[in-house]
Amino acid sequence: MALKQQAGGTGQAPLLPFARMAQRALSCAHGKAHPMTQRPSASGMKLGIVLQTMESGLEGQPPTFQAIQELAQAAERAGLDSIWLPDHLLRSPRGEVFWEVFTLLGALAAVTTRITLGTLVVSTSFRSPALVAKIADTLDAISGGRLILGLGAGWYQPEYEAFGYPFDHLASRFEEALEIIAPLLREGQVDFQGQYYQVHNCVLRPRGPSRQGPPLMIAGRRPRMLQLAARYADAWNNAWHVDPTTMQASYAAFKQACAIVGRDPATIEVTLGTAVKLLSAGEQAEETKAIAGSPEAIAHRLASFAREGVTHVIVLLEPLTLESIAAFGHIVEAVRQHVSGDTPRAVTGSEQG
Repeated sequence: MALKQQAGGTGQAPLLPFARMAQRALSCAHGKAHPMTQRPSASGMKLGIVLQTMESGLEGQPPTFQAIQELAQAAERAGLDSIWLPDHLLRSPRGEVFWEVFTLLGALAAVTTRITLGTLVVSTSFRSPALVAKIADTLDAISGGRLILGLGAGWYQPEYEAFGYPFDHLASRFEEALEIIAPLLREGQVDFQGQYYQVHNCVLRPRGPSRQGPPLMIAGRRPRMLQLAARYADAWNNAWHVDPTTMQASYAAFKQACAIVGRDPATIEVTLGTAVKLLSAGEQAEETKAIAGSPEAIAHRLASFAREGVTHVIVLLEPLTLESIAAFGHIVEAVRQHVSGDTPRAVTGSEQG
């Protein structure tokens, strides 16, 4: 049975679906630990960057696949933990369009070897939920188990209208999508009859290397979305913040959602979206929009998120070039030293790009 509250509702936490969903959530979500939560990085916090795929994404120019591939491989060489791609079809005010996320990730999986690949985040209403699970498991196989499947309900109405997707009841559609995606990935089969989606005798074969499919990261801020993340997610995404203090209220709300559904928040990784601007010579920092300053100052600010429970930081890096990625790699190493308690090595002028 689907709930009928709009995604942009009152903000009050509605009743979640009945016993069927609760039982499935218990078995498909927090009843089993996922490798994402079992294998934290040695530093205790991972760091990655977003690769822009919109028309003006690379210094105002449309990104070719070769350019995106070079950026991904540069991130891998620089020692970053992850790269992330958005799932948008159209964005204003310039009306820019994007490359399709899953196609790009499949290609990037074939030309990288170590770095984690993530979606930030897939709109489940752009594709049938069963197909999302099928694509994700195929990407898990291509990448050798390096995919994180970030999921969200969608929010930008013009792209829905332009591509012919329904924009109503986004949270309810998302809820039903999770009732299909989670059991398909974690158990390999599902039967579901909902208001928006129906699947019967749906199985997922062959399977990728991850025993329960790729980990699920769910983005959400409002009470209903937070409760869905608490039930189903291996990781929750909290964005966008440039100061650790600004994330505390939303994290407290997420912990409350975990308590409501009976989930220990310690079993869910916390990912955080932020922005970092590497300054050119003589440029002044404007910290209201991005973390900026000296490399040491940036590293110190990023490391401070670990003290708030963040396990994976996802960075919008400006500028996004081969040189800036190499420079950011040195900052990432300093962050790891901060988090581990070692004394960070000063970043030299030649390493700042």
